[in-house]
Amino acid sequence: MIAENQWMKLQNGSDVRGVAVAGVADEPVNLTAEAVSRIAGGFLDFLEEKSGRKAAELKIAVGHDSRISAPELKRAILSAILSRGAKALDCGLSSTPAMFMSILFDEVKADGSIMITASHLPYNRNGMKFFTEKGGLESADIKKVLSYASKNPVLDAEGREAQTFDLIGLYASHLQKKICAGLSAAPEDKPLAGMRIAVDAGNGSGGFFATKVLEPLGADTTGSRYLDPDGMFPNHIPNPENQEAMAAIKEAVLENHADLGLIFDTDVDRMSAVLPTGEEINRNALIAMMAAILAPDYPGSTIVTDSVTSDELTEFLQNELHLKHHRFKRGYKNVINECIRLNGEGTVSPLAIETSGHGALSENYYLDDGAYLAVKLLIAAAKAKREGRTLHSLIEKLGHPVESREYRLKIKGVEDAGSYAEEVLRAFSQRAKEKGVEIAEPSYEGVRLVFPHGWTLLRMSLHDPNMPLNIESRETGGAHRIAETVKSLLQGFTALDCSAF
Repeated sequence: MIAENQWMKLQNGSDVRGVAVAGVADEPVNLTAEAVSRIAGGFLDFLEEKSGRKAAELKIAVGHDSRISAPELKRAILSAILSRGAKALDCGLSSTPAMFMSILFDEVKADGSIMITASHLPYNRNGMKFFTEKGGLESADIKKVLSYASKNPVLDAEGREAQTFDLIGLYASHLQKKICAGLSAAPEDKPLAGMRIAVDAGNGSGGFFATKVLEPLGADTTGSRYLDPDGMFPNHIPNPENQEAMAAIKEAVLENHADLGLIFDTDVDRMSAVLPTGEEINRNALIAMMAAILAPDYPGSTIVTDSVTSDELTEFLQNELHLKHHRFKRGYKNVINECIRLNGEGTVSPLAIETSGHGALSENYYLDDGAYLAVKLLIAAAKAKREGRTLHSLIEKLGHPVESREYRLKIKGVEDAGSYAEEVLRAFSQRAKEKGVEIAEPSYEGVRLVFPHGWTLLRMSLHDPNMPLNIESRETGGAHRIAETVKSLLQGFTALDCSAF
């Protein structure tokens, strides 16, 4: 039985996360079958309130990634939906973007959907992401769902069964059509014939991209790795930000002379790529590549990114692509919502993207979809190969910092870490002004200091009691000099652990 004051601890920004499998020290299970059953009921309460319709009139699609806890949690969620009289679709192994598309596809037309996933977190974790026709739920919505869940009983579905549906097959067909349209070809023309593309799914949900999207269109997927789902993630963390994961796809590309390597996170809402030379297309390079692909169709438009992108990216977007760069906040929902806001105000913004690999296009329902980003890259790669160019040519003028550092300064022994961080940031800004250090304006998150040879950004973590510090320099040894200045500006804040740098 979950105590009432424990429900809100399951919130992780705009979704639910918890420990679903016992066995890891100091990580007790809190995302139980009972918990997800009641949370699914809370989602139905939320949908009833928003739509004005009764649960019996609603259809809910449910899918999951490859985690070992998924089958048990899915059974509990489907039972909760059926017990309320709603129609439940069991979509099986799926991706987060596909679960949103279940609401839009004419063949499904779900009223809401639930994806059981904890993204790239370890095998013992799991979670729930929720969608309506307006996209993913916001943080305030999750609070409401959990509030309803805390009051819901666990009901018996009384013999009712969910309908099974091959959503990932339908979604794969949707992506095939996008590739064919981009290359002005029919599926039977095999428009990707002659291309060798290596896919690393990290034993998550992304293996379908190789077998159900690429191969039917003629691509050679020799060298692809870890396509089979395995919720223990035995080979590497399914996370494009992980160095070991990127090394694996780079090795696959080089060993198999692939034209392109694609790597997805567990639930396929993020991706990164590797070029034939082994060059990694992630973080700033992925943003630059996507912007270069979109620029001809959206001239002079605004690219929304998170706050830790490089100055070199800004220069590339503005000077080479003649686009505007809008650095906003960390958090994929933050950049997506800002992109939506700008377009709503008349400022054309085709792309909202984080350095983490979360990227959403206005042309694709503002959905952060790693597979859709991969489709855009594939179309560009195929066109480049036909024309005797390389995909790298799109970003050959992108500069890179000489040094880049990220530290997480833990806040210790303080009850209200958020208030303490605000106090630190106020003092940090004031001390910088007094020392004559330039402060970047506007800054939508934390305090960004500008130096002749680089920059630093100090901010509060979105979820944890720490303050991330990013430093970049265009000179060797410059990151150390910036760090020394930062240390001097943080003197006296004893609860802030600066030993990491």
